Amino acid sequence: MKLKWVGHSCFLVTSETGLKIITDPYDTVQGVRYDPIKETADIVTMSHDHFDHNAISSVRGNPELVKSAGIKQVKDVQFKGISSYHDEAGGKQRGANIIFCFSVDGIKICHLGDLGHSLSDAQLSEIGAVDLLLIPVGGYYTIDAKEATQICNKLKPGVIVPMHYKTPKLDFPVTGVDDFLKDKSSVKKLDQSEIELKAGKLPTEFEILVLKPVS
Repeated sequence: MKLKWVGHSCFLVTSETGLKIITDPYDTVQGVRYDPIKETADIVTMSHDHFDHNAISSVRGNPELVKSAGIKQVKDVQFKGISSYHDEAGGKQRGANIIFCFSVDGIKICHLGDLGHSLSDAQLSEIGAVDLLLIPVGGYYTIDAKEATQICNKLKPGVIVPMHYKTPKLDFPVTGVDDFLKDKSSVKKLDQSEIELKAGKLPTEFEILVLKPVS
């Protein structure tokens, strides 16, 4: 399985058979200055209906959309959508958020979307075991570095890839990734946007990989 960070909360997951899944495609407006998405996909997941996560039309091909809570089977991949919120006020400030869990090539992936609160025991149980965690860390609109660290410690994934943080291409009032990385071991800052992961060859204790966005 290959994982490419397109930018912001948008990733491209490519299976060994060539199936392509895009998460939370962004629109290049209102402070999002990553390059326009040029990827083709078979499936798109959308955690919530905000412009920096819902630009489905920017994805090439004719992808099937997954955007709701519950179980949905698409092209031999089972997606579990878990209800959550974009804020700490039960969605009263910024609305709902869907956490998506799915497996590709035997690797269990969890994309937290724009999670805005700590996870309950019930939500942690629904998520279950995680090999690859895609987690927002920038704060303000989402959980911050401290809350993200607490969630990582509870889920204990093999690989953590931070997202939704300040970069030169994002003008949102969020923090950079370094607050999340502080005092953590097993951190690798990679000068590349894509990595390859194989089931059975993942770290036994979590490793944080900081990717370079495509644009």
